[in-house]
Amino acid sequence: MAALVTGGGTPSDGATSFQRKVPASSRLAAIAGTRPSVRHGQLLLSSGLPSLDCVLGGGLAVGTLLLIEEDKYGIYSNLLFKYFLAEGIVCGHNLFVASAKEDPADILKELPAPLFDDVHKNQVDEKETVIKSKQESQESMKIAWRYQNLPRIEVSPAASAQFGHYYDGSKTMSPELLQSTKWHRFFLPEEKSFHPEIKTCNMTCGYTRLLQSIQRIICQEGFDGSYPQKKQKNILRIGIQSLGSVLWGDDICCADNPEDIYSLTKFLYVLRGLLRMSLSACIITVPAHLIQNKAIMERVTNLSDTVVALESFIGSERETNPLYKDYQGLIHVHQIPRLNSLICDVSGTKDLAFRLKRKLFTIERLHLPPDLSDTVSRSSKQDLAESTKLLSSGCGAMAIGKKHLDF
Repeated sequence: MAALVTGGGTPSDGATSFQRKVPASSRLAAIAGTRPSVRHGQLLLSSGLPSLDCVLGGGLAVGTLLLIEEDKYGIYSNLLFKYFLAEGIVCGHNLFVASAKEDPADILKELPAPLFDDVHKNQVDEKETVIKSKQESQESMKIAWRYQNLPRIEVSPAASAQFGHYYDGSKTMSPELLQSTKWHRFFLPEEKSFHPEIKTCNMTCGYTRLLQSIQRIICQEGFDGSYPQKKQKNILRIGIQSLGSVLWGDDICCADNPEDIYSLTKFLYVLRGLLRMSLSACIITVPAHLIQNKAIMERVTNLSDTVVALESFIGSERETNPLYKDYQGLIHVHQIPRLNSLICDVSGTKDLAFRLKRKLFTIERLHLPPDLSDTVSRSSKQDLAESTKLLSSGCGAMAIGKKHLDF
């Protein structure tokens, strides 16, 4: 039986004042720290980094898997891992932290402190903004005069101020905030000492125990809907550190033809099934640079929903290159899920870099200095010409250095 909408008013042409009466029990209850996607209707949660949420199409969809390919030294991938967990604590989500090299309790103690007010974030960047404005006022643009009046390109990807939080990397989260969080741990050395060796379905012992622990938490806490949550629906954030390393009992990082070549792929296949049937989201860091067999890495990518790779400048030639002096590395988005659509939310910016400021970790568009600038050295111009050679195609491939195009 349709009910009349209160509020009065005559219906306009083609409109009606009646709407379907929906039972209160069937309405989707709002979950803290989530929002529905405007594009595909899926429930989204923040990754803990607003600029990364913008690159991924608004955030991480509930029931999906985010794979982070670690940088060479694992510095910046651990930061993204901690931001994901810290966002869960601030939003009141449940956590499941798994690791084979570091105690999960120690990981939580090192989580960054949240900045609950945007004013604090503006104070952090205030000094850097003043320095940049002084440099821009002292140095005039050394390009054609007609480009001076053009609007500036936004460096950092825009993100909604109402979704996600910012974190201070120089401070750790307060113990009071950690104590109010419900979390579960999985430390592989402890699990080996408590339980005997088990191996099923050609999977290593560590992977089998981890899947059993995740499945038990999802079922017991009611994240799969089998036992409805009594008070309010909540999200389970799952974080797995350095999956595929030797510490997990896997040998894909040691040999081209490992003994259990399908062990990691089977684990991801079962894990995605658990995620799809529950209110949960997972982040996994993988040492991709150590995996010898590239075919295994391709299978791992295909079995993941979102794949992001970090390329650090530490120990490389780009670390001392003045072209990249403002950045700590590059970020590559290899895969974005197609949810309820035939195409994915592809970011308009392909060249992305990340920088670690005094307190904030941000993702920005990669901007190189102009080739006509007097501040760029000759070696930098040569590097810029070489990069132009690699990126150019067709007749533009002949335009290198001082050479000209011949038509």
